[in-house]
Amino acid sequence: MKIKHLLQVASTIAVAVFIMVASANATTITFNTNAAGTVFFGDGLSKNSSSGAAATLVFTPDANIAVGVPSNINYGNFTLTCAACTTQAGGAGAVFNAFTFDLILTDVTDGATGEFVGTSTGGTIYSDLSPINISWAPLQLGPDGINALSGNFNGTDFTISNMTAIVAPNSGAVPGETTVQGFVNVPVPEPSTVSLIGSALVGLGMLRRKRFFRQ
Repeated sequence: MKIKHLLQVASTIAVAVFIMVASANATTITFNTNAAGTVFFGDGLSKNSSSGAAATLVFTPDANIAVGVPSNINYGNFTLTCAACTTQAGGAGAVFNAFTFDLILTDVTDGATGEFVGTSTGGTIYSDLSPINISWAPLQLGPDGINALSGNFNGTDFTISNMTAIVAPNSGAVPGETTVQGFVNVPVPEPSTVSLIGSALVGLGMLRRKRFFRQ
């Protein structure tokens, strides 16, 4: 009877394992980057050129976005504009001093927040050239309390590209617009491994049932 009971339990666990994998693969996470702390350090969401032609670098954060995981995601867009800039050959450019940008990510689903800090040495931009690169640290928020400012990411982790290269004012699908790219993931057991375990447990249960009816 003990063996029979054990195998019945094994069959139940196997079914639960299959359901768990299916649920994990269908997980949806909601996040945003529009918290008040998302700013150019000391300058809000818009940074002006320090010398040369008048130019701006503006960040547009993302409001609540729901995505399936794992998934490539965007954290918002930088837009570089300079109406008076000419090409590099023309010689009329705009200079941006070194700056820091704080990007606050809110994991709405898990109730956690974290911060990606971007640093740049700035540079001189022209209508056809931008040397501005933003390097990010840390590169990952979560899972659990890793790099959390508040709350807990539980099993979710968000990563960001190690560098965002700001395109020139006249470059890109949308002129001057650069997307900050990342990835969200909820680690789960490898489906193939879990399926093998589940199949074995189901098989044991069916074998026991077959023997029971023969007796």
